[in-house]
Amino acid sequence: MPVQSYIESISAALWEEMERDKEVFLLGEDIGVYGGAFKATKGFLEKFGEDRVIDTVLAEAAIIGAATGAALVGMRPVAEMQFADFVTCGFNQLVNNTATTHYRWGLPVPMVVRLPAGGNIHGGPFHSRNPEAWFFHQPGLKLVAPSTPYDAKGLLKAAIRDPDPVLYFEYKYLYRRIKGDVPADDYIVPIGQADIKREGEDATIITYGPTVHVALEAAKEIASSDGFEVEVLDLRSLLPFDKESILESVKKTNKVLILHEDTLTGGIGGELSAYITEHAFEYLDAPIRRLGAVDTPVPYAPTLEEEFVPTKKKVTALLKELLEF
Repeated sequence: MPVQSYIESISAALWEEMERDKEVFLLGEDIGVYGGAFKATKGFLEKFGEDRVIDTVLAEAAIIGAATGAALVGMRPVAEMQFADFVTCGFNQLVNNTATTHYRWGLPVPMVVRLPAGGNIHGGPFHSRNPEAWFFHQPGLKLVAPSTPYDAKGLLKAAIRDPDPVLYFEYKYLYRRIKGDVPADDYIVPIGQADIKREGEDATIITYGPTVHVALEAAKEIASSDGFEVEVLDLRSLLPFDKESILESVKKTNKVLILHEDTLTGGIGGELSAYITEHAFEYLDAPIRRLGAVDTPVPYAPTLEEEFVPTKKKVTALLKELLEF
């Protein structure tokens, strides 16, 4: 089984899906000649041609609008936002048009929007956002957030084949830092299916994206220092999220920490907490705890950004409080 980096698995998924289905095409800023801001589409223009790898103008509303129109006539566009932050420029198209079309017209909208998201890159407030909560509230969209190369490839393939618009959150910090085994054979990771990244019985961390790795590091440290075994549940899909797996883990461990890199207030952790409280309150042995980023814009300075995001130190400290409750 070949080992790939996170970004290599994204590139592989795009390449394989374009070879598999001629209706799949890519559009976005600098994705062709330049090969993408992060080189995810390097070599694609030479292989698939300018009709299927389209360098667009710097206009996210136009990119999302064009992708929506193409999807409506049976094509399967994959639109790239160069940074997830800039999806704000196409917010109206995505929320008012793309997300509601199936409900209004009864037509499928099979498109993917790739969103390079997240911090820890010292990119400041315009290149480091985690904007998933904006769209978590919008019916008609699906949201996925892989944390590993295996999941990144499988979820992107599933997203491209899905009949609904899928927002694919990929994390810049993980691009070349995380590597793993990725099958050479064709496979998908089903949308809406969580994955236990570490088994445990004393508490559960529910998380996704880059904080999966923070959670795993903290769980390993707690096991080594205190002897507690903490389960790490990787949501993988944010909308729909895997309600069954969440409840199963909560009923097993009875203590819950919800962790995400997005700012805390209004983050999706609040909805997850409400769902657990509604459906598994009698299984809880402690209040549900949440940890997210500080409620400020993302700072530039590395020292400030480290204070801003959830770190292993913060997760470990909160876990100890939870376990001792």
